[in-house]
Amino acid sequence: MSSRRCPRCGATYPAPARFCQNDGSPLIDVQGSAPAPEAAKPSGSGTEVRKAHSTPTRGTDRASTLTGQILDGRYEVKKKLGEGGMSYVYLAREIASGETVAIKVLSPKLSNEQSSVERLRREAGLAMRLEHPNVCRILRLGETEDGLIYLVMPYLEGELLSDREIKGGPISLEQGMSLLIQMCRGLAHAHDLHIIHRDLKPENVMLVSDPEVVAGGLRAIVMDFGLAKERRAEPEVAKLTATGIVLGTPEFMSPEQIRGKPLDGRSDIYALGILAFEMFTGQLPFQGRSAQEMMIARLRGNALALRQAKPDLPAKLESIIAKALDTEPERRWESMTAFAEALSGVGGVTLFNKLFKR
Repeated sequence: MSSRRCPRCGATYPAPARFCQNDGSPLIDVQGSAPAPEAAKPSGSGTEVRKAHSTPTRGTDRASTLTGQILDGRYEVKKKLGEGGMSYVYLAREIASGETVAIKVLSPKLSNEQSSVERLRREAGLAMRLEHPNVCRILRLGETEDGLIYLVMPYLEGELLSDREIKGGPISLEQGMSLLIQMCRGLAHAHDLHIIHRDLKPENVMLVSDPEVVAGGLRAIVMDFGLAKERRAEPEVAKLTATGIVLGTPEFMSPEQIRGKPLDGRSDIYALGILAFEMFTGQLPFQGRSAQEMMIARLRGNALALRQAKPDLPAKLESIIAKALDTEPERRWESMTAFAEALSGVGGVTLFNKLFKR
């Protein structure tokens, strides 16, 4: 796996960690590390295939060593694309249709928790209803005979927003506005179905080339809908290593999420505000020497103004993002649609009301 380093103190962390635990600085890729696995292309190699249960293993090894096997009699597993604290992602081919898919296999330590599994079933059932060009839906939730639980999703060939930011720095106003409005539209669709993302972050947004998109030619696709549990602020959030589908990402949690209160779509609006701030400036709106200090800053509402970080951005955009980052949910944008409409009027970019030619 690739690793990332803090340019300030030199500490290193496994990808996809993005901020230093010691001083909160954005991490940079270590030279010579492997590229982000999510952007990998399908392998054309002819790997020998065998039944997944023909050589049973125990514990985490079962989920981490599926390459070259047949999963659940349905999917030919080609190669591992990535892994996190609670799951492993594979490139696979559905045998019946020949379709290329991505499969997220849950770690046995999650699969053994019945309450987590039941919640996952409910959430995945909802996420299967999503049908929008800016969201990645779940095609199937399955379970193998030996107890592996997995999710099947369309394979997206592109680049994670987080990787784009690390390699290229802040995104231009025009391209960023296009991506933001697309994300708003996808999230609005989910909210209409009463699905809250709850773990929105650049690692969960894939950028896919699409010539039909008017501005920039990139389609933003929000992934992992409905898979993150409601989270409370526990000591583990300071580790900044929660890369699976259960533990959240502390830098993007809303104040009510940190407090463990019930969440609605306005929590996603807050997270998207932080994502937007970082996308345009290359830094977070809340400062602190540790994850805990940054969370305290969010609870107190001590956000850096957008143009303090990047003075050439429009004042109107600064006020729109500031409203999204209000500590009190009732003072934020009332919906993702309202957020998108406000964004579409920034600096002569009203053409983004019609992002797609079709």
